[in-house]
Amino acid sequence: MRIIAQTPRFFIREFVPADEQTYLSLFDDKEVTLHLPKRTRHENLQLFRETFKDYVEKRVLGRWGMFNNGNEEFIGICLLRPYGNNPDQVELGYVLSRKFWGKGIAGEMAQILVAYTFTHTNIPEIVAVTTLQNIGSQKVLMKAGLERMSDIFRDGEELAFFSLKKNRQ
Repeated sequence: MRIIAQTPRFFIREFVPADEQTYLSLFDDKEVTLHLPKRTRHENLQLFRETFKDYVEKRVLGRWGMFNNGNEEFIGICLLRPYGNNPDQVELGYVLSRKFWGKGIAGEMAQILVAYTFTHTNIPEIVAVTTLQNIGSQKVLMKAGLERMSDIFRDGEELAFFSLKKNRQ
């Protein structure tokens, strides 16, 4: 299990198989999933299990768990993944347990993943999307340096689109 980053409050690490139920429980909270793509429990399970392929292949991008430094309590998920078919863009995403909302953890994590991307890859642009109503996540992305661009449509839904190019960092 590789640790991606550590701060005084939390650490980001690869998941282990024993994290499966903890991971899935995050999606049981309707407030947490309000702004996420609608997925079944089985689809979320498949996503969790697919993450291990990235780890085995030692990919730089991936889906990781965030855990409290003091007691290793599960905070949520963060990810970096290719965005669409554009090799020059990586998408930053995250989901936090409601208990950890409003504590600055998302902003700290986003800044870490921006630095991680520009340090460990040659990908020149980080992008992110949120629902139009997810003002909290939009503020997190802007604090991490991403700029709000023109809205996009994905899967029939209008989404706020954010971008940060390496030379703008």
